[in-house]
Amino acid sequence: MNYLVTGVCGFIASKVTEMLLDQENRVVGVDNINDAYDVRLKQWRLKRLANCRNFEFHQADICDRLLMESIVKSHEFDAVINLAARAGVRQSLENPWIYLETNCTGTLNLLELARIRGIRKFVLASTSSLYGAHKVMPYSEDGDTSHPLSPYAASKKAAEALCYSYHRLYRLDISVLRYFTVYGPACRPDMSIFRFVQRISESRPVAIFGDGQQSRDFTYVDDIARGTIAALRPVGYGTFNLGSDRPYILMDVVKIVEEMVGKSAHIQYRPVHPGDVPATWADIRRANDVLAWAPTVSLEEGLSRVVEWYKQNQSWAREINTDEQSFFEAAAR
Repeated sequence: MNYLVTGVCGFIASKVTEMLLDQENRVVGVDNINDAYDVRLKQWRLKRLANCRNFEFHQADICDRLLMESIVKSHEFDAVINLAARAGVRQSLENPWIYLETNCTGTLNLLELARIRGIRKFVLASTSSLYGAHKVMPYSEDGDTSHPLSPYAASKKAAEALCYSYHRLYRLDISVLRYFTVYGPACRPDMSIFRFVQRISESRPVAIFGDGQQSRDFTYVDDIARGTIAALRPVGYGTFNLGSDRPYILMDVVKIVEEMVGKSAHIQYRPVHPGDVPATWADIRRANDVLAWAPTVSLEEGLSRVVEWYKQNQSWAREINTDEQSFFEAAAR
């Protein structure tokens, strides 16, 4: 099978691509390698894919419709897996325009190309942030997503709406995946797990927004990648939560990392961010029933793999900027 994977240098997309290639598929990957965070992480992921058989890379932005058209025209794709995105709740408050452009216009470009080229299957990476401050947990796919709390969530809500329109109008078979707090080796440095491991390892202060009692449904990247590939099956139109179905309190995660690293965290408490939610928890019954998917990696095992990856790459991973303000500045550019 032949797949177009966007955002291929990203954390989730690189793992999805790796698994697809292991299954003897052909993958064309595109990524603009932007500087939303340290490009060394993106280059590290791309290097692992570059020498793989059946992999072709193009440095391209999904917002560039003509360039994407030239790439798509030169291949016969069985599916588009759109994992390119501007991600992050807090940064989206600094530059909402770029979130709208990438997550909405970029998605529209790909949907239109799929329609024109007769590519029947489309997978969209969405987010648990759509559920906002919804109080009923665990979050089910039928829950209210009409009150997004950040431009990031709003842009993903718009992308989902576009996907539904193209399904109804042109009968594209579309799987929308709402990811819940994905972590793993070489994850994004603005995510809490990378920051915790790096900053505790290097005896640097660890910022905690609020009292640290908020909970997150941390989901290991390999499980997310397996779920993404499972969503390539025909569903008509389906929205699926991909999460661990077991939320953890943030301070409990800090304690686990402390034990694994062998150092104590130097906590700095900061005010709660207005875009954050107190808890996330995925109802994954639909993904289990329709996609035959369930997570398999426990938080303890996943964290141990992150810590081991960090130790192996500490010479350069310690230099990755995990300061919250730096991400806001990057988003504002």
